[in-house]
Order: sequence, then C-alpha cells, then structure tokens
Amino acid sequence: MKELWAKIKEALVSTLPITAIVYLLALTPWFDFSQTELVTFTVGAGLLVVGIGLFSLGADLAMTPMGSHVGAGLSRQKKLGLLLSVCFVLGMLITIAEPDLQVLAKQVSAVMNGTLLIYAVGIGVGAFLLVAILRIVFRKQLSLIMMLFYMLLFALALMLVVNDNAALMPLAFDSGGVTTGPITVPFIMALGVGISSVLGDRHSQDNSFGLVALCSIGPVLAVLVLGIFSGNDLTYAVPDYVVRNDILNSFLTTAGHTAKEIAIALGLIVAFFLICQFIFLKLPRKRLLKIAVGVVFTYIGLVMFLTGVNVGFMPIGYKLGYELAAVNRWLIVGIGLLMGVLVVLAEPAIHVLNAQVEEVTGGYVSKKSMMMGLCIGVGAAITLSVIRIIFDFSIVYYVIPGYFISLALSLFVPPVYTAIAFDSGGVASGPMTSGFILPFATGVCMCLQGEAAVLRDAFGVVALVAMAPLITIQLLGFKAIVSERIAEKRAMKRILDADDQQIINFM
Repeated sequence: MKELWAKIKEALVSTLPITAIVYLLALTPWFDFSQTELVTFTVGAGLLVVGIGLFSLGADLAMTPMGSHVGAGLSRQKKLGLLLSVCFVLGMLITIAEPDLQVLAKQVSAVMNGTLLIYAVGIGVGAFLLVAILRIVFRKQLSLIMMLFYMLLFALALMLVVNDNAALMPLAFDSGGVTTGPITVPFIMALGVGISSVLGDRHSQDNSFGLVALCSIGPVLAVLVLGIFSGNDLTYAVPDYVVRNDILNSFLTTAGHTAKEIAIALGLIVAFFLICQFIFLKLPRKRLLKIAVGVVFTYIGLVMFLTGVNVGFMPIGYKLGYELAAVNRWLIVGIGLLMGVLVVLAEPAIHVLNAQVEEVTGGYVSKKSMMMGLCIGVGAAITLSVIRIIFDFSIVYYVIPGYFISLALSLFVPPVYTAIAFDSGGVASGPMTSGFILPFATGVCMCLQGEAAVLRDAFGVVALVAMAPLITIQLLGFKAIVSERIAEKRAMKRILDADDQQIINFM
C-alpha cells in the first residue's frame, strides 16, 4: 500500500498543474463552463490520478520484470532467430496495449480505421525493436543507424508530399511520439538490459538507452507508408467532445468499452509471456504471483486512466482551446507556453531522467539545468505548434530542420547523450500531451482554421513535444564536453605555471 500511495501522489502532482489551469480559467469571464462539465472534469481528474498510480505500480511489478526475464531468457538460448521472432511479437503486442496510442486512435478514427492504425504502429515498433536488438548483438553505433533511417523517413515524407497526401504527415510523426509511452518504455528498456547483460556487454545500461529511440521511428514509417498507398481524398471529422448530462452513465459506458479493449490487449501479452514461461523461462511460482498482481494493477489502472481521459479531460481540453482562440489568438500562444512548462514540471519520469543524466555526466549537466532546458524546449514546442495553427503552414518546416540539427549534434557528443536524448522524447510526450494538449490544439484549430485543417495543422503537437528534448539534451551534452575540456586546460595551465612543490601539493 505504501508503494501504491507513493505512485498516486506522483500522479497527483503530474495532473495538478493542468487541473489548476482549467479551474482558474473557469473563473474568468472568457469561459462558460457548466456545472456538469466541471464535475465531469473533476471526476475524470480523479480517475486519471488513481489510474496512473495503479498503472505505474503495475508496470514496476509486471511489465519491467516480464521484459527483463524474457530478454535474458531468450539470450540464454543462443538462437538469434528465436530472439528476433519473439521480440518482434512482443514489441507489437506491447504497443497495442499502449494507452497513449489508444487515445490517439480514438481521435483519428474518422480519417483512418483506429484498429488499422494501432496494428500498423505495432508492426512498426516490432520491426524496429529487431533493429535495436541487432544493434546490441553486433555493437553498432546508434547515431549512424539513426541517420540512415531518418534519411529513409524523410524520403517517404517527400513521397507523401508528391502524392498530394501531406495532411497525414503530422499524424505519422505523432504516432512515433505516443508509442513511447508508460507501458512501452519500461518493457522495452528492461528487455534491452536483460539481453545485453546475458551477452556479457559491460555497457548494458548504456545499451538500454537507444532502444526506445529506434522503436519510435517504426510507427512514423508505418503511417507514412499507409499514407502513400491511401487515397488523397481524406476527410477529417472532429470527435464528439460534448460532455453528457448523464455523468454516471457516460463514465460507466466508456469504462465498459475500455475494459473489453484492454482485456484483449493485455491478455495477448500475458498469454505470450506464459508461453515463454512454459518453454524456457521456468520462473518460480512466487515470482509469477508477483507478476500476476502487477498485471491486475496494470489492467485496472489502464481502464481508469483511459476512462478519465476520454470522458473528462479531452472534452475540456478541446473547449479550452476553442474558446481561448475565440477571445484572442495571441493569448493562446502564452497559454501554450505555460502549459508546456507545467507539463514538464509535473511529469514524474522527467525527474528520474534528470537525475540519471546528472549521474552519467558526472555533474557537468545538473538536474536544474536539465529541467530548465526541458521546460524551455517543451514550452517552445507547444508555442510553435500554436503559431503553426495560426499561420497554417506545414509541419515539415519544423521537423526536418529539427531532426537535422539533432542528428548533426549526435556527431559531436558522446553516444550516451544521443541515446538518452532520443529516448527522452517519449518521457516528455506523456499522458497529458495526447490526452489534453492535442485536444486543446484541435479546439484552437477548429476556431481559427475550421475542421478541414485539423488533421493538417492541429496534429503534430505530440511530435514537436517529443522532438524538443532531442535538441535540448544534446546541447547540454555539448556544453558538458566543453566545460570538461576547459577545466582540463585550466588544470594543465596551473601545472605548467607551477614550480615543483606546487605540483606536488596540487597532485
């Protein structure tokens, strides 16, 4: 119970800033929130907090151990074909269960079949998980592999533009951002650590970084391919973001549908794990019981989380964006910046990442500088997204220069910085981004540009949020290198300028 309470407190801190913004704006004369809307939002926030808490604990008890055990067990078999086959299936199944992807699929169901999108993204993650595993096995440099596949990605994006189907491009990049969510990241990183530890790699922890980065490329490529082979007559219809008067029935109905979907998704993962357990894992019963408890927590948490987001947060986020844009289009720029900063400050995984980077860099990149950099980066990403909606221009003008800068920086910083930077995009684009910020952007776009422009202009905000840490962390890594070299030069100068006794004392 102590661990569960700690997770719930983290989730409360995560959702409180956005919740406070909604309540404060509801007091202004710009908005006319009904009592039903505020009650629905409050209940949704409560479900979100408890759901994230239960889910986080379940991921610690079940998802991470399952990934680690499967990775280590497969590596002990010394059969590369078996390792790759199982990892592909697991990558696909774990992605299908990702809550952030479920939220995105619901919002684009009018453009593309939600099931088709989920399975295409799952295949993309599975395929690139194979690439990530092969990188560990053959010890290849991450930055070169990233450059190769991003060149392919940009080529496919260009084909989409040539086919006059560029409206799907923001959705493709968003798909990469949402798949690196709270269920995928711990499982995949644990899988990488399990594999590299058995292979005898001294840098198993470093190899765990970079798996998520590669897996986030697969969904983008998969959706771009779908866009190339689909027609160019796409029509987008904004989902029904209306808050129903029958609050209880709205929550119960949504919870019922969600429970069925999550049961299927998690059931497939558990079934596959049990097959691995029967064939080669042979874990003791006590450990299996602990994993079973974690799966139950994960299931209940996911149902509560998705119900709270779908019924409570998404409609309010949409209305907030629409009515703010109606008041003053430049006001939403400032609100977007504030939301970006608060999302970063509130995300628990960000604090873990910051501590990790400080340890890796030996203190040259402090937690404080990391937090400041990420706040600026994510705040700027949401601000730029709003500006893109106001002026109605393509996301290409952001993502191509952004990724080129990121890849160029990877040539000058140590590989660990690149791996952490590309992995951290999934940390930044958490539940609040897909569940609140994206509907907010949709509302802004509906007010300023109309429904026809939503797919082209509103989508892409998740991708920009995920891209921000790529540049920020590598710049901080570059700063750390420069600082270290300056310190070395100063020390050497002191030695050269000193006499023998001073050198002895210095040493």
